[in-house]
Amino acid sequence: MKKDTKVNAELEKIEAEKAELLNDLQRTRADFENYRKQIDAQKENEKKAVKLATIIKFLPLVDDFDRAIATYPELAPLAKTLEKSLKELGLTKISSDVDTEFNPDLHEAVMTEGEGETQVISETLRPGYLYEGEVLRPAMVKVIGK
Repeated sequence: MKKDTKVNAELEKIEAEKAELLNDLQRTRADFENYRKQIDAQKENEKKAVKLATIIKFLPLVDDFDRAIATYPELAPLAKTLEKSLKELGLTKISSDVDTEFNPDLHEAVMTEGEGETQVISETLRPGYLYEGEVLRPAMVKVIGK
């Protein structure tokens, strides 16, 4: 009987060690999975930051293209190509056409004329852009009250 008790005690000790090792393994797996997800998220954020920084640096060039297209009508086919390329990058132009209602979240008024209840855009001085739905640069506009 002493032998059985000793064997049972030894088995219980081994079972406890097994359970402890299994818990350690499960925790290590969970920690590693969380670490992997965190690294993937950091990589994605870094990619977005680099893409955004590049787009910001190219905005003056895009403005120059817009001015060239407006000045030389024969360049009009470039406008669609440029718009398509910008859309693929997640960049869309903010609507600032004449008579569009002024929205301070999307537009920056640098000049105002007249007084009225409704403020509408009378001229776009510099186009604004949304990057993946968020304002990257507000449109610089002249506003008239109606």
